[in-house]
Amino acid sequence: MMFPVRFWRYFFLLWVLVAGSLGVAILIDNHRDLFESGSQALPQTSTASQNDTTLAENGKQLLQLGNCLTCHTARGGVTGAGGRAFETPFGKVYSSNITPDLKHGLGSWNAHDFWRALHFGKSKDGRLLTPVFPYQHTTLITREDSDALFAVLKSLEPTANLKPILKPSETLDWPYGTSTALAVWRSLFFTPGTYVQQVNQTPEWNRGAYIAQGLAHCAACHSERNAWGALAEVSDFSGGLMPVLNWYAPSLTSLQETGLASKSVAEIVRFLKSGQSGQALASGPMAEVVKHSTQHWRDEDLTAVSIYLQELALKVSRNEPKAPTNSDKKSQANTSPKVLSLGAKIYEKHCEQCHQNQGQGIPGAYPSLAKNRAVLLDDPTNLVQAVLYGGYPAATQLNPRPFGMPPFILTLDDREIAAVLTHLRTQWGNQVKEVTPLQVNRIRALQGP
Repeated sequence: MMFPVRFWRYFFLLWVLVAGSLGVAILIDNHRDLFESGSQALPQTSTASQNDTTLAENGKQLLQLGNCLTCHTARGGVTGAGGRAFETPFGKVYSSNITPDLKHGLGSWNAHDFWRALHFGKSKDGRLLTPVFPYQHTTLITREDSDALFAVLKSLEPTANLKPILKPSETLDWPYGTSTALAVWRSLFFTPGTYVQQVNQTPEWNRGAYIAQGLAHCAACHSERNAWGALAEVSDFSGGLMPVLNWYAPSLTSLQETGLASKSVAEIVRFLKSGQSGQALASGPMAEVVKHSTQHWRDEDLTAVSIYLQELALKVSRNEPKAPTNSDKKSQANTSPKVLSLGAKIYEKHCEQCHQNQGQGIPGAYPSLAKNRAVLLDDPTNLVQAVLYGGYPAATQLNPRPFGMPPFILTLDDREIAAVLTHLRTQWGNQVKEVTPLQVNRIRALQGP
């Protein structure tokens, strides 16, 4: 069947009309700050000039809540001068200079420019920021807190970058660094907003929710991301594998993974302040968060976040199915005696001195492995990472000289690592499935050469 020329002409015009309408909608959506009316969208005079000292003091604590300077400081670089590389599945993104340097940093910015970056995810010049900067979370913070953050950043030493910081358009794979791709992503996954107080909750709960969902951006790690690198919700703490870093951030609401529902508020506070509590030990990326951020929080903020997370965990745990045991016992029974024997020998040679013969560990030094939730996680990624690369827990005021673990990447092969981890997961009351050499090989390969 042949269509007349007019049909194709009208079809093309219709396609142009639809594409044009969609483009206009995306344009308006991404530059809504230019069109919206209201006190928040319009430029304001910063309150910083009215009380610089108070704002700066509040800003120092807010910087700790957001762990801002850690991200905006390159390894061995000047504080706040940016240049730290963040690896993503789509390429690298380098953090920006947030010192008051006139040319390279925020020296030419005012308080409204800064608030617009936090709330709308847009730079002073109108450039759309990449979501590596967590504006899905910072959009929730109040204008007052934004002004306080800006006030303390203005008090930093202005620092010029000796080398220019590469722009996302230069470092991200095409087309992800283009303004068009960023605009489409934002229209799909980002909506500016503010935190709404829950009237049926206590002030402490609301404060905890405001911190955890906003500046602390807990879901940035403790939530699964989709293929586009977007989070479902800033209040989703259901756990997920961190892209590129390849550490599994356990669910904060699961009784089996973190067990916050079964812990007291004081225990959760202690973990955030010291990096350890009972069998729980901060490792990998969480150790960095504790070291540079949570150990410095005010006690009232630690308590508020702990109350919020504990209540969420209690709510989820009421509907959480009990962990299966029969299939795990069957899995243990099916594990080759040769594998169990090899794992026991490796444990005795390399692990027993610190973690003891019954996996009970040494209090204050080496964690117990018996009934340890980190050992019992379904996903063995963190265990493999710990054996391969070793490391230290966070150094904190309550634990200034933590005991570390040596790396075994050059000592044990995939088969041996799988065997010793299977040993940990099937002894001392632990009853979870074995780790296979293929799993270890895949986790090792994800780290690159």
